[in-house]
Amino acid sequence: MKAIVATGYGSPDVLRLQEVPTPTPKAKEVRIRIHATTVTAGDCELRRFEMPALFWLPLRLFVGVTKPRVGILGQELSGEIDAVGEDVTRFKKGDQVFGPTEVSFGAHAEYICLPESYAIATRPASMSHEEAAGISVGGLNALYFIRRADIKRGEEVLINGAGGSIGTLAVQMAKSLAAVVTAVDSTTKLEMLRSVGADHVIDYTREDFTQRAGAYDVVFDIVGKSSFSGSLKALKPKGRYVLANFSVSGAVRGLWVSMTGTKKVIQGLAPYRSEDLVHLKELIEGGRLKAVIDKRYPLEQTEEAHRYVETGGKRGNVVITVGPTASHDGVS
Repeated sequence: MKAIVATGYGSPDVLRLQEVPTPTPKAKEVRIRIHATTVTAGDCELRRFEMPALFWLPLRLFVGVTKPRVGILGQELSGEIDAVGEDVTRFKKGDQVFGPTEVSFGAHAEYICLPESYAIATRPASMSHEEAAGISVGGLNALYFIRRADIKRGEEVLINGAGGSIGTLAVQMAKSLAAVVTAVDSTTKLEMLRSVGADHVIDYTREDFTQRAGAYDVVFDIVGKSSFSGSLKALKPKGRYVLANFSVSGAVRGLWVSMTGTKKVIQGLAPYRSEDLVHLKELIEGGRLKAVIDKRYPLEQTEEAHRYVETGGKRGNVVITVGPTASHDGVS
C-alpha cells in the first residue's frame, strides 16, 4: 500500500511517499480502507518533535530517538472496513466508519488496522468521507472541554484560537448551549467564524482580548499563547479559564488560582471514547455541528499540506484524500 512515511524529525522534507506492507488485522482488530484523513497541528508538532523541555528526553525515548517510531503520521480518518479479525463483534466488513487513531497515528496511508475497542463509530449519513475525517480529534477535544466548562444559557464565552479544527467545533457546541460566543483569531478567519455561529469576533492582530476586564464567564484558550494573568482578568468573578494546551506551569498556577479564589482554571487531556464519538454523530445528524474544510490535498501531496498547516492560516481542517475519486479543490 501507499503511505507517507516520516523518515526523521524536521521540516516537511522528511516526509516520503513509500510502498509499505498492507497490514493484516489481529483477532480483535479491524482493517480500514482509508478514504480521507487530515493534517493537524499535532502531526506537525510530532514531525518536528516540538515538545516541552521537561518532557523532551523521556518522550524522545518513547516515540523514537532518530525518527518517529510510528513512521506514518495522521490522527484521524474516515473510511470503510474491509477486513475484520476473528474475534471482532462490533463491526463487519463494509461498515463506513470514522474516528481517531489515538496513539497509533498511521492514518496517512491507504489502510490501517485498529483495535475495535478504539473510539470508532459509523460515519454520519449526511457527511462525506472528507467531512467526517475532520470531526473526531477536534470534536472529541472540543466536547471534553466544553463539558468541563459547564456552560449555561446566556453566558459569555470567549474562544481563543477559534479558527482551527478544535475551535470551529467548539464555537458550534457553545452556540448549541445558547451561549453568547466571541471567537478570537486572525483577520482571514473571522468571516468563517461568523458563518459557524460566532456572535462576535476579535482579530487578535488588532485587539488583545485580555484588556476586556471582567467580560466573560468562560475563556477557552486553545492556542495557549495569551497571557495567563490577562486571561484571568478577562473573566467575571466566578469565571472559568479553560486551557486546552496542557503545561506544567499552567497546571501549578491553575491549581493555586482555583484553590485561593472564586475563578477556576480547567486543564486536562481529552479521553477518546466511542460514546462521545457517537454523541458527535448525533449532533451532526441533528444539524448542530458541521465540518469546516479549508483545503484538500491528495495523499501524494501530504508534504505540501504540512507546509500549509505550519503557516498558521488553516481554517478548520486540511484534508488528505486517498483514492482515485478524491477531489482536490484546495490545492494551490
